[in-house]
Amino acid sequence: METIRRTKIVDLLKREDFGAMVNVKGWVRTRRGSKQVNFIALNDGSTINNVQIVVDLANFDEELLKLITTGACLSVNGELVKSVGSGQAAEIQAREIEVLGTCDNTYPLQKKGHSMEFLREIAHLRPRTNTFGAVFRIRHNMAIAIHKFFHERGFFYFHTPLITASDCEGAGQMFQVTTMNLYDLKKDENGSIIYDNDFFGKQASLTVSGQLEGELAATALGAIYTFGPTFRAENSNTPRHLAEFWMIEPEVAFNDINDNMDLAEEFIKYCVQWALDNCYDDVKFLNDMFDKGLIERLQGVLKESFVRLPYTEGIKILEEAVANGHKFEFPVYWGVDLASEHERFLVEEHFKRPVILTDYPKEIKAFYMKQNEDGKTVRAMDVLFPKIGEIIGGSEREADYDKLLTRIQELNIPMKDMWWYLDTRKYGSCPHSGFGLGFERLLLFVTGMANIRDVIPFPRTPRNAEF
Repeated sequence: METIRRTKIVDLLKREDFGAMVNVKGWVRTRRGSKQVNFIALNDGSTINNVQIVVDLANFDEELLKLITTGACLSVNGELVKSVGSGQAAEIQAREIEVLGTCDNTYPLQKKGHSMEFLREIAHLRPRTNTFGAVFRIRHNMAIAIHKFFHERGFFYFHTPLITASDCEGAGQMFQVTTMNLYDLKKDENGSIIYDNDFFGKQASLTVSGQLEGELAATALGAIYTFGPTFRAENSNTPRHLAEFWMIEPEVAFNDINDNMDLAEEFIKYCVQWALDNCYDDVKFLNDMFDKGLIERLQGVLKESFVRLPYTEGIKILEEAVANGHKFEFPVYWGVDLASEHERFLVEEHFKRPVILTDYPKEIKAFYMKQNEDGKTVRAMDVLFPKIGEIIGGSEREADYDKLLTRIQELNIPMKDMWWYLDTRKYGSCPHSGFGLGFERLLLFVTGMANIRDVIPFPRTPRNAEF
């Protein structure tokens, strides 16, 4: 076969130098046609769009043609011509075809609709579908947008550890990391495991967040963000939870809660705008296939300012809704940690736009949040989105050493894990704020997918670590 430099299909479809000889390589999506001529839809992953290969059967060997089935991998040399059919501007008149990889007839991705559940069982093949090609190209673009947003604003990308020795806050929800023989654990007289021989000489776990380390970086570099995998061993099988997911956590010295809300709103709008500007074909495909309101919802978020609503006001609105006959599965009262149905009511039905809920009761929020003067609430903020509920959680941090120490003692958090965190309040403390965005929750919103397992290549959930 003549050597012609390969053109990616995304670039080929923009070309207008008709008559040129070109080479494309990719996988067969479909093959159809008559006894004289066949049309092969070829895709190489660079775009949601296929290129049509027109094959005059008289010019090709029958044995070769038999190998061209759905899923087979081809290299095609041919002439770039103006497309006669609608849907694409250019197609290729095949001159030479080489089958790089045949595809067995047991290939599960034949041309028919497949359920999301079925595709999760073949996660090693699902990126080859149109849907997952679109989702993973958008995922890449969102990661680029995130780095670009922070870099342009003078933030530094800071790498926090994945393995941590902190067992503060919900130790039961952390995955342990060990080199010890689990079948022969040495214990002391009280039955506690002795970690002396373990790799780190103490109990270690996978991180649930890079925030605490991010805070100390902000007190040195001014403005930082983390972006990496986090792990939570919650036995939660909802469509919004994963055991391994990615988090973006900016932390900014001298920002108060209002600056924090401004940053969160600007950040999320930047990402949504980026998706519309750079992934329009993929977003439109998902809009047309799964979620007819997706593009409208994305544009809606950009148009409106987010509502800023104190928790206490939010509870009043929800209590009024209940009084007027609205049925919630979970009760509503001051002090309750809102369920996603409550959050979605505020966003989708009451305000009809994103809401930033602030000033939560301190009892339902983390120890490090700055306490308000009322002694009852903290400067927390959760950004609530349509269809998702909470997409960002953050706060102004407690900068006062004594208040932070008191709160740590009240919650019985072991001091051996917290000494270094307290040091940052002892040596030149400063007001600072930050938040965490679950990357997959952002992707749920931008892609319109219904289940968080469908926006990460290999989902990790209870009883599932395939692939």
